[in-house]
Amino acid sequence: MRLIVLGCSGSGPGPESPASGYLVEAGATRLTLDLGNGTLGALQRHADPFSLDAAVFSHLHPDHCSDFPSLVVHRRYHPRPPFDATARKLVVHAPAGAHARFARADAVTESDYARTDLTDVFSFHDLVVGEPFTVGTGEDAVTVTAYEVVHVCPAYALRLEHRGRVLTYSGDTAACPGLVEAARDADLLLCEASWPHAEAGPPGVHLSGREAGEHAAAAGAQRLVVTHVPAWFDRESLGAEAKAAFGGTVELARPDAVFEV
Repeated sequence: MRLIVLGCSGSGPGPESPASGYLVEAGATRLTLDLGNGTLGALQRHADPFSLDAAVFSHLHPDHCSDFPSLVVHRRYHPRPPFDATARKLVVHAPAGAHARFARADAVTESDYARTDLTDVFSFHDLVVGEPFTVGTGEDAVTVTAYEVVHVCPAYALRLEHRGRVLTYSGDTAACPGLVEAARDADLLLCEASWPHAEAGPPGVHLSGREAGEHAAAAGAQRLVVTHVPAWFDRESLGAEAKAAFGGTVELARPDAVFEV
């Protein structure tokens, strides 16, 4: 698998990066993990949006999904699409309620929302904890399993498996056992770190740099990539916190960075 960072700025886009979004490639299989502000543009530097096999969302906060309406426009109104998007709908795996959430974001008025149906070009599937689903086919297939984590809305860590390799994405989470289970023996843990430990914010929302490292260590992950650092905090400092707690290899997510898994 290859993990490509489309955006990694926490809580919204920053001066150097779009918000949260990632492209995963496994042979011919391509899927996105979240599509926050600005990530659809970044995606087009790396892949044709029509080449995606699925779009997967960890949760429905705007900084993780607000570029979805732009993807709607791309699939509905592109003047020279490579295929009929109504015949080959893009599969969307997301928390329950995603269709309504995205329809509302795509509408201009409440009456527009009442008429909006995105299933002309998308096929929506609710994430179910502990029930794996497959993206792609044959040897290039990726198995994805959702694990419930702690956040201020329904949120999931996502464990991706391909040919014996494991990539885990934390999404947004506070300290919790679910993230440890999702990242158990992972080859790479892509984990949020949203504030320095000494300046920890409200409970039940995010991880500090130190907590990201602690969860990676508890899970026995091989590598840790720190992401979701807001523009008002220093990535290098949070990475150092994580490394001190983890002890293993720690890298920082940056726009357009590529990580082999």
